[in-house]
Amino acid sequence: MLLIRSTTLSCLVVLGLVAACGDHSIPSPVDTPDGCDKACATGEACESGVCVATCQIDGKQVPAGAVNETNPCEQCSPLTSATAWTPRADGTSCNAGQVCSAGTCTPKCFIDGVLHASGAPNPGNACETCVPETSTTRWTARASVPLLVGGNDIAAQGWTTASQTPNTLTYGADYVRLATSTSSGARTSEQLLIMRANALDATKPFTLRVTMQVESVNTHNQLDSGAAILGSFTPPGGQAVDRAQMIYLDSAAIGWADDTQSAAFAVTDGAYHVYELSVDAAKVATVSIDGVAKLTRNNFAANGTIAIGDQTNDANVDGAVRIKSVERLCP
Repeated sequence: MLLIRSTTLSCLVVLGLVAACGDHSIPSPVDTPDGCDKACATGEACESGVCVATCQIDGKQVPAGAVNETNPCEQCSPLTSATAWTPRADGTSCNAGQVCSAGTCTPKCFIDGVLHASGAPNPGNACETCVPETSTTRWTARASVPLLVGGNDIAAQGWTTASQTPNTLTYGADYVRLATSTSSGARTSEQLLIMRANALDATKPFTLRVTMQVESVNTHNQLDSGAAILGSFTPPGGQAVDRAQMIYLDSAAIGWADDTQSAAFAVTDGAYHVYELSVDAAKVATVSIDGVAKLTRNNFAANGTIAIGDQTNDANVDGAVRIKSVERLCP
C-alpha cells in the first residue's frame, strides 16, 4: 500500500514540473528591419531607426531630397514620384552662373520670381541686364543700351525708314549700308534715312554713340546733308529745328546743318569713327569724334526720335555710309 502511494506522488511531481516548464516557454523572435520598431511601408526605408520616404529609380534606392548626379535640376521627391526624378523649382541654383529652368540647368537669371534669359534687359531700366556669370539673382548694370547692331535686320531692331527712291539699303557681316545717288540730269536726288522712335528720354541728359564709316559724300547744302546724324527727328523730312541742329558730315568737315559751327576732320578716310552727341541737363550739346570734342550748341531740342543717313533730296547731295552700331550710353 505504501509503495502505491509513493509512486502516485512521484507521478504528480513529474507532471507538475512539466506543466511549470510549459508556462515559461521562450517566445519566437520578431523581425525588426534595420533597427526600426516596425516594418517600413512600400516606398520607405529604415534610416537611423526611422522609416523615411525614398525613391526607387533605375533599380536603385535614392533618399528623399537627393539630387540627380547627371542633372542637378532633378531630385528625388517621393511625394511627387517615387519612381522617377522630379524637376527642381525654376530659379534653383544648379551650377555657377546657372539656374534651373524647366528641369534644365541653364545660364539665366531668376529675379523677383521671374526667369530672364541671358542678355535680357530689365523691363524697368534698360541700363540693367541679366548677366548670369555676374549674378543670377540681381540685375547687372551695363555701359550702354544697343539701339542698332550692324549686320542684323533694322526693322527687327525697331527702326523704320524715310526715303525717296531709288536708293539702296544693304547688309554686311557687321554693318548696314545706306547709299543714295542722283540720276543723270535729274533735278532732285534720293533720300534715305533710318529712324528710331523712343530711342531716348528727351527730358533727361543723354549721349548717343554712332560707330560709322562714311564711304563717300557730297558737300552739304544748308539744312541738308548726304550723310547726317539727327539727335531729334520728326518724320518724314524733319522740322526746322531738327534740320538746324542736324550734324552734317562732309568729306573733310563736320558741322551743324544751319552752318553756325564746323570743324575740320577727314571724314571719308576709309575708317570707322565713333561719333557722339551728348546733351546735358542744361541742354548744351557736344559732338565728339573718337573722344575728341568738335562741336557745341546751346538749347538743343530733342523729341526722343533719332535718324541717320541721307537727309535731303537736293540733286548731287548724296552719300554712302556703313553703320556698325548705334548705342545710348548709360549714366
